[in-house]
Amino acid sequence: MRQRHSIFQILLIGLFVTYMLIPIIATYVFSVATKWDASILPEGYTLEWYQIAFEHPYFSITLTNSFIVSFSAVIAGLLFIVPTTYWVHTRLPSAKPLLDMLMILPFGIPAVVLALALIRVYNFAPLARSPLLLISGCVIFSMPFMYRPVSNSLMAIDVHTLTESALNLGANTLQILVRVIAPNILPGILSGSLLVFATVFAEFTLANLITGASFKTFPILLVEFTKQDGRVAAALSVISFTVAWIASLAILWVSGRGRKPMEEALGAR
Repeated sequence: MRQRHSIFQILLIGLFVTYMLIPIIATYVFSVATKWDASILPEGYTLEWYQIAFEHPYFSITLTNSFIVSFSAVIAGLLFIVPTTYWVHTRLPSAKPLLDMLMILPFGIPAVVLALALIRVYNFAPLARSPLLLISGCVIFSMPFMYRPVSNSLMAIDVHTLTESALNLGANTLQILVRVIAPNILPGILSGSLLVFATVFAEFTLANLITGASFKTFPILLVEFTKQDGRVAAALSVISFTVAWIASLAILWVSGRGRKPMEEALGAR
């Protein structure tokens, strides 16, 4: 009976993985196909579509802009969401249901509505249709992705005991948050950072409505090629996925290196 149950689980997981991987693999194959409409496999292979994508004058510009917006959203999330979540868990537990509700709102507000609201409210220089307004909109849009992993990590540790112990040793609030709490909730911080980066890097609606051509991001370029040549668009999709994957690994690597000195400092104390 257990063996049948294990086989069923393996089959179920295999079907799910296959279902998730087939579109990704198909996009990769289509991005190097010369023609693919008469058989299961492409009739030929080429890197011409990648060459067209790389040689486009806006390729490097849009990629840089997307990096700026994505990393800015991650940094803003770390600076605002993490301290706020910690403060609510330790000092204002009665406000946690309200904060949970506020963090659900971005899921219920369409990106189009959020973008139009920001444009109408902040219709004055220097914020009007500026990259700063775009970053602010992306921070609002991605707040739940940073808040939920951090909140879950805080609930998984004895945050009150850690805070009281650090206070008894003479640490201030900033030292407690950076040297005591952050190392203990690092998995949640990393998960939130990766989710925010991936979400903002692929965000099209906010970028298209708020800044448009004045601060063009990578998804806007991808959508433009979708209307012109699907093969180049597939190549751009592969590049976008690969860049996001490499950036995620870089975040994990930097965080892993930064954790060792932090643990050594805590051990020395």
